[in-house]
Amino acid sequence: MNAVWIAAALLTAGFVGWPVTALVFRLARTIDDKADAAVAGRDAAEDPSADVTVDSPLAADSPAAADKGNTVNGDITVDAGTAGAPVAGSEAPATRILRGGAIIGVLERLAVCLAILAGQPVAIAYVVAIKGLGRFAELKETPVAAERFIIGTLASMLWAAGVAAFTKVVLLG
Repeated sequence: MNAVWIAAALLTAGFVGWPVTALVFRLARTIDDKADAAVAGRDAAEDPSADVTVDSPLAADSPAAADKGNTVNGDITVDAGTAGAPVAGSEAPATRILRGGAIIGVLERLAVCLAILAGQPVAIAYVVAIKGLGRFAELKETPVAAERFIIGTLASMLWAAGVAAFTKVVLLG
């Protein structure tokens, strides 16, 4: 029976953690949008754009909306090339950053849950180190990516640790 609980915990940590992490990203974006509205002198409670948490598919097709949202299919994008202004009349291509984050997140949650269930919490440090080293170049160049990396990592790890702790304490006794 223990094997069933462990398998259920791994599936819950790995795959149910995906929507949980997405919800945390939406919450963080809503808070940022409201803070940006307040800084701009608008009342966040009356600003309709402050509650927008997801780019609409139609708005993402226009260059102005792409610059504002910095996302393509959920991936963060930055202008490719130099930091200078693009040539008038031309659209700057977007380069995706933090690609593969969803798959990495699932693997991260599985590893964290397995480490706790196996009684080896030190292995979590290896997961964080590998993930940080693998993303170092992107995180160094793009502050938005670094913020998203931290939010996603903490949300994923807390979810996986919570599922593992619940399983170990309550279900496995």
